[in-house]
Amino acid sequence: MSDFEQRLKERLEPDLSIVDPRERISTYHDMPYALFRYDPGEEFELRREVSMLETRLSGKGKRITRISLAECLDEAMRSQRPLEEWYAAEREQGVATIVETLHAVLSEYAPLVDLVAARMPSDPDPRRDIVFILRAGALFCAYRTFSLPEQLQGRVPVPTILFYPGDLEGAAGLRFMGELQAEHNYRAKIY
Repeated sequence: MSDFEQRLKERLEPDLSIVDPRERISTYHDMPYALFRYDPGEEFELRREVSMLETRLSGKGKRITRISLAECLDEAMRSQRPLEEWYAAEREQGVATIVETLHAVLSEYAPLVDLVAARMPSDPDPRRDIVFILRAGALFCAYRTFSLPEQLQGRVPVPTILFYPGDLEGAAGLRFMGELQAEHNYRAKIY
């Protein structure tokens, strides 16, 4: 069993299985979310394990909502122009310019936090609903997900887990995709 599988099955799953997991995953009442860190190279194994975790939690009466950050990125891009135009702009202007533009889109024009919040359960029940936010790696290098949980503060009514591809540095420093400088201002619990 890999390190992330062990943490998923022995730490995260028991916490999410209780009647009201909010206090177990967070010490802040208005921030019922946590981060689950995994190695970016284990993306496909993680997706498989998360699907099995979803099945086990559903069997215990939990209702799981999946939010794909890759789908949010796609929606944000399409809200500004057709994908073909993005590809043409990348060829003409270069990757660095498109990365900056995507960051602006996700921060200002089609804010990622709004796209995620719109996908939260419509009739949330904190004792039944759990949200999994997946595919964060799709945002690399355009958007650093460290700010997403903070931006969701007060907008997340149910236990929410952001599956974070990256390295742990010290007790709470996370390096997105194992590449970028570690961010140390996380208030969320890191599994």
